Amino acid sequence: MLLDRLNRPIEDLRISVTDRCNFRCTYCMPHEKFGHKYQFTPKENLLSFEEIEKITNILVKHGVRKIRITGGEPLLRNNIDALISKISRLKNINDISLTTNGFLLPVMAKKLRDSGLHRLTISLDSLDDEVLKSMTGRNITAQSILSGISAAEQAGFTQIKINTVIQRNVNDHSIIDIAKHFKNRGHIVRFIEYMDVGNLNDWGKSKVFTADEIFNTINAVMPLKKLTPNYKSEVALRYQYTDQSAEIGIIASVTKPFCGNCSRLRLSPEGKLFTCLFASSGTDIRSILRDTSGKGNLESAIKNMWSNRSDRYSEIRNKTLNKSPRKKIEMFQIGG
Repeated sequence: MLLDRLNRPIEDLRISVTDRCNFRCTYCMPHEKFGHKYQFTPKENLLSFEEIEKITNILVKHGVRKIRITGGEPLLRNNIDALISKISRLKNINDISLTTNGFLLPVMAKKLRDSGLHRLTISLDSLDDEVLKSMTGRNITAQSILSGISAAEQAGFTQIKINTVIQRNVNDHSIIDIAKHFKNRGHIVRFIEYMDVGNLNDWGKSKVFTADEIFNTINAVMPLKKLTPNYKSEVALRYQYTDQSAEIGIIASVTKPFCGNCSRLRLSPEGKLFTCLFASSGTDIRSILRDTSGKGNLESAIKNMWSNRSDRYSEIRNKTLNKSPRKKIEMFQIGG
């Protein structure tokens, strides 16, 4: 088993297949900084599906068992179902999931299911159309995302996870509405503290609606009980309504860091490996993949990268907030 400096294994691979997105969410790609002239990664610089498969195959040898496809918006990558089909044929992978904003699911859900995708996570930050339009930077209605969820259900996806990023004084009033809407639908809402990913989302600690506040808000209306984690590196704190109707999750990277059990590695669209969501830089492996001289050793580079990993940003965040801000990779480049 390949371990990093803090004895954490590598078990989860998050593959970002594109940095493009059809939304301009304020906490990820604010429209004032990602306008129509913004230059995304050119097609020729993106990893091919064959290159992604090769990298994944090596990582599976060293412990990866879970794959998540992300973006940007992964459904914007042409023939994404073909990549999922390739990955689904690899041995020893127990779980393949995809995170999407849901807008394109009415035309893509069945293809994804047929390709071998196991699970879906869909982002929905409010059922209030005006709030949603403001947060997504687009003329998006909640119904358009709910239609995507319905399409996923019809395609056979169950226990869909709904990701809701909560920002103080922006959509914290939406918590109960979303919780109630999905309470009896068999899906799991995961309420997420607003995180300081990247440098472009104008994050501040005063804008964080904390995990405890999220819990108290829901518990006051619909009582909750705590559940044990499904596995050691699970990121969400699990709760169930006391009437046994449904489960929710709260992801508390800011107030209750979980770096100690982090087993996740992230692959960017242009072929860099990042060992932390809050990393400043990554390891370029595309150059090794495309080096025709035969001098580079891809597997050795990957093993060396993970063996030297010591990231625990969330645990030391408070010690660094008052220092000069450091450059961090943006969320749209490596997914959540």
